[in-house]
Amino acid sequence: MKNNIKKIVCSAIKSNKLIQFNYEDSTRIVEPYCYGLSKNDKEVLRAYQIKGSSKSGHPVGWKLFSTSKMENIIISDEFFAIGHQYSTEPVIKTVYCCI
Repeated sequence: MKNNIKKIVCSAIKSNKLIQFNYEDSTRIVEPYCYGLSKNDKEVLRAYQIKGSSKSGHPVGWKLFSTSKMENIIISDEFFAIGHQYSTEPVIKTVYCCI
């Protein structure tokens, strides 16, 4: 399953397409930017969430998603423009693919 998530997410990153997935009992729609290993060696996605809900109460903005919690991932037909002042904060130590 992890390999499938990686393939789907990397495909969306490379094509600049939005993805939708279920995460912690809510639907998220995000602009995927970077997929890799966190400082704790967990597979994560760095993305800008544009729609959906969030436990933090901030449904829009930069998020770090644990791929082990991502379910029902769908690549949208909708493209996104790179933006939102991508943070260079080193939250991902090993990058598999990134724009």
